[in-house]
Amino acid sequence: MKVKFVITFALISILFNVSCKAQKESNLETNKVVNKGDKPNLIVIHTDEHNFRTLSCYQKLMPEEQAFVWGKGNNVHTPNIDAIANQGAIATSYYNSSPVCTPSRASLVTGLYPQATGAPKNGLHLDEDVPTFAKILKANGYATSYVGKWHLAGHEKYAFNVKDKAGFDDNRFMMKGGHAPYFHIKDDKVIAGLGDKAAEKLPKDEIIHVTDYFTDKTLEILERDKNKPFALMLSIPDPHTPDYAKPPYRTMYKDMDIQAPKTMAPEYVAIKPSWATDKGKNEAMGKKSFENEKNALKQYFGMVKHIDDSVGRILSFLEENNLTDNTIVVFTSDHGDMFFEHNRRNKGVPYEASSKIPFVIKYPRTIPAGKVINTAYTNVDFTPTILGLMDVKTNVEFHGLDTSTDFTNNQKEVNSDRITYFAKSGGWWVSSVNDRYKLVIDKKEKPYLFDLEKDPDELINFYYNKEYKDIAKMMQEELFKQLEKYDEPGLKLNQPYITE
Repeated sequence: MKVKFVITFALISILFNVSCKAQKESNLETNKVVNKGDKPNLIVIHTDEHNFRTLSCYQKLMPEEQAFVWGKGNNVHTPNIDAIANQGAIATSYYNSSPVCTPSRASLVTGLYPQATGAPKNGLHLDEDVPTFAKILKANGYATSYVGKWHLAGHEKYAFNVKDKAGFDDNRFMMKGGHAPYFHIKDDKVIAGLGDKAAEKLPKDEIIHVTDYFTDKTLEILERDKNKPFALMLSIPDPHTPDYAKPPYRTMYKDMDIQAPKTMAPEYVAIKPSWATDKGKNEAMGKKSFENEKNALKQYFGMVKHIDDSVGRILSFLEENNLTDNTIVVFTSDHGDMFFEHNRRNKGVPYEASSKIPFVIKYPRTIPAGKVINTAYTNVDFTPTILGLMDVKTNVEFHGLDTSTDFTNNQKEVNSDRITYFAKSGGWWVSSVNDRYKLVIDKKEKPYLFDLEKDPDELINFYYNKEYKDIAKMMQEELFKQLEKYDEPGLKLNQPYITE
């Protein structure tokens, strides 16, 4: 009897120890995930001069004639960026604070309008004393890194010695500026930026496409930091001019029959406002004919496809390392590119293709999948919103709003009449906007009110239409209220822009 008891007890002990060991190992694995999950990680993927229409997640939300302004079916399919939207949220009325690089980027990282950042125009330096989301996250225990184009430290190209880190503790790959498609690399250091013809003359192991280089460095940093809270911003210089895609993206769209957008027709070009006219290089029908310019758009499509594949590499890394659920992933840009609409190239105007930017975000723990947000934001809202999503408290005061509950609530579609504003660097024109209406007031032009629902091509001025009197007044009063609140330079508030 005693022997049976000893044997039984021994068996129970063995089973108990095995069970405890298994449970301990399970707890270690659980703790490993929990430790990763104490604080949400953040990855911001940011492109340059990116037309929102080229993302298929936006295309599917628009009428066909708006999704394919360059001809039926002529566009890019972006499954990886789409996945961010499908697994999270897409904002349909997200604008930049000013549709050029430096002021827009300054607003995104600070939550302030450009005039308060020290960098309201291209080529200026971000004020070293201004708080950034990176500074705040670093103070809260995050490993902070920046990879790619910075454009907040002067005009110097292909330089990586940025003195002011702006809170990004690892800024080894923070480039001051430049848009050459290739880097000349030696000893893992960037020697110069190269065009395609110069790159062809060098050994293949000494050149790398800029998008690939910055994506590679991003993955290296993520591998290093994957077991601690991290915040990383990747700023890809494409699809900015010079509109060159590397092979095989270079020829992916060569057979597309690109058509001129409706708004490029002479009868519409003749009536556009003065703020939309540029007699220089930004006029699409300038020195080169439209036929010659078509290839630039095909290259642009190729660059967008290359970017999408690079986003896929990052998403795959998160999945392979069990980081997907606890990592916020944002895809956005600094401004758009008109690409022939209203006979324009590039940016700098309040039209949608210039001033509206893509913004998709996923955070599986708190943002419901498949969410569509039709509220007007600017990237001034980005920093307070992202800190809100990350539950990071701060006493810093922002111009932008913490709109995180718009993303985390259970509504599949969020609609709001919120009015916000953006402006041209230097204060020449200012624009108030909500999800449907856009008011543009310029120093040298009559006020323009667009109804983006009835007139998505932005051809008709409803400002003097009696049926829009109350709307024009509402948009104008709120605009001037915000201009005064945020000390926007340029227009005087007592100018006689009154709806009659």
